[in-house]
Amino acid sequence: MKFEHLQGSIVAMVTPFHEDGSVNFEVLTELLERQIAEGTDAILTLGTTGEYSTMTHEEDAAVVAHTIKVVNGRVPVIVGSGSNCTATQVEKSIEYQNMGADALLLIAPYYNKANPEGMYRHFAETADAVHIPCILYNVPGRTGCSIPVSVVEKLSKHPNIAGIKEASGDMSYAMKVAHCIGPDFALYSGNDDITVPLMSIGGSGVISVYANVMPRMCHEIVADYLGGNQARAVENHLKYLKLMNDLFMEVNPIPVKAAMNLMGLNVGPMRLPLCEMTPEHTEALRRTLEEAGLL
Repeated sequence: MKFEHLQGSIVAMVTPFHEDGSVNFEVLTELLERQIAEGTDAILTLGTTGEYSTMTHEEDAAVVAHTIKVVNGRVPVIVGSGSNCTATQVEKSIEYQNMGADALLLIAPYYNKANPEGMYRHFAETADAVHIPCILYNVPGRTGCSIPVSVVEKLSKHPNIAGIKEASGDMSYAMKVAHCIGPDFALYSGNDDITVPLMSIGGSGVISVYANVMPRMCHEIVADYLGGNQARAVENHLKYLKLMNDLFMEVNPIPVKAAMNLMGLNVGPMRLPLCEMTPEHTEALRRTLEEAGLL
């Protein structure tokens, strides 16, 4: 499916595992079908929520191939191809493009970080190497660095960079980045708890963890706001805000996988160094799911 100026709820998919840690492709199929049936506007695979950092390159490619095959053009498929090694990012981006990805998500170079020029080249060289749209991913809580606003401004003019997933939680930063929004550059919330605030400054939707749990509602919140029913969007956003926040009571994707398992979606365990939630947090999450009518 051709990626254009996408608006809506983009689910950051979990990767389901068997108890032995191998990828559970049967459950992955069920999860993808559930997302499409519930109105999700696009699929992101191999994001932070998908635990790509503990998967092999072969497993990454297998998950991408399976996702593209199951989705079969019904909604766009975005693939996380980011790396802190630009050469690796370019290699993965070309591979996923050739496999049929509709767009790519490119993370800021974590651990080694970069100066502004290096940061710019990290993204620009990747965007130059492919012909499908690239989305920047700003998540300083994970990477230890933020993409400078000046670099975002410069990259927003690149013909193959289509937007930014803004996951810093810093509304001041988001306001500055919002000046880059235009027909060829979109702003997506990377934090479920501020989806509506980011849309109020021109955002096009959310790349969502919460959508794994309530895909229909996540889609409706974004669709209502963009469709002119801001009051209902705000009402539902506030109604499920506690659940959105509880999905981050421990590091993502531990709580969302726990929630999905409690709901009977059988996504299995995490891979180390991620492990199961504490009993206290599990019980608190169970209560929140019950209050939301999900158990």
